[in-house]
Amino acid sequence: MTPEEFRISATEAKAEPPAGASPALLALWHDANGNWEKAHEVAQSDATCDGSWVHAYLHRKEGDNGNAAYWYARARRPVAQGPIESEWSAMVQELGIHGGGH
Repeated sequence: MTPEEFRISATEAKAEPPAGASPALLALWHDANGNWEKAHEVAQSDATCDGSWVHAYLHRKEGDNGNAAYWYARARRPVAQGPIESEWSAMVQELGIHGGGH
């Protein structure tokens, strides 16, 4: 599944997350579905580096850059600087290929 197909799956009528999605991908799916709170809840409960990365992205998206920087550090990743949409797509691509936490 491509990042765009993944995003589209979140906008279909009676959308359900893809079966077998990791918690990090599930959080990104809920974000694309317009449910930031659920995305945050899932990311916050994922103690892996991937979960921390998604948690960072979500705080960056809401404009809380200080909190985002903390979570990027927990994820062992540099603070993202580009467009938020590009980061989402890159995350889905990487997490879809590699899965699990670092």
